[in-house]
Amino acid sequence: MRPRAELAASILAADFWQLGQQIDEALAAGVGAIHVDVMDGHFVPNLTIGVPIVASVRAHTQVPIEAHLMVTEPDDHLEAFARAGATRIIVHQEVCRHLDRTLRRIRELGAHPGVAINPATPAGTLSEVLELIDLVLVMTVNPGFAGQPFLRGPLRKVEQLCRWREQRQLGYAIEVDGGINAKTITAARAAGADIFVAASAIFSTDAPVGDAVRSLVEKLRA
Repeated sequence: MRPRAELAASILAADFWQLGQQIDEALAAGVGAIHVDVMDGHFVPNLTIGVPIVASVRAHTQVPIEAHLMVTEPDDHLEAFARAGATRIIVHQEVCRHLDRTLRRIRELGAHPGVAINPATPAGTLSEVLELIDLVLVMTVNPGFAGQPFLRGPLRKVEQLCRWREQRQLGYAIEVDGGINAKTITAARAAGADIFVAASAIFSTDAPVGDAVRSLVEKLRA
């Protein structure tokens, strides 16, 4: 059964001076999860936030928190993020030497295992682990920075993952991340995505955070 559509707010684009207030506004307007982009400056050309932010957000909300580990050695950080309160821990296929073992470890730690694939990574690289995951994250930009333009090519992978989910009778959610806004979210939903990560479209517009969220939620419900 296809999961209910969910909007996840990526705090990568938030104003960290007002982070708590902006998260509260986003949640009140209909955001279903908080997405935390963890970058190490090696796997992607940027350095961002980590465990303390996840722990701080968890202390003030019960909604799902996604720790998206864009790091070269994700296995070294799984336990710390699980302890901090991450609901879903997402690792990249491109850096996991033993992906099945990593996914099993995430579940052992009490979190939901997810795998992300970059725009140039075929969906077929996940064929042998689909039974182990709760979520597939299809990147619709090359990871590293907020505000990049949406790539439509990866939507073919979303469609393929939908077919496999139905054929194998699996329950993983399909998430898209990158360039999601009021224009692109409709195409991503039509392709079969269930969770939509938005950053700039929520936190970097002229509209208040709540209004930006409501505009995206309305698109999902249309």
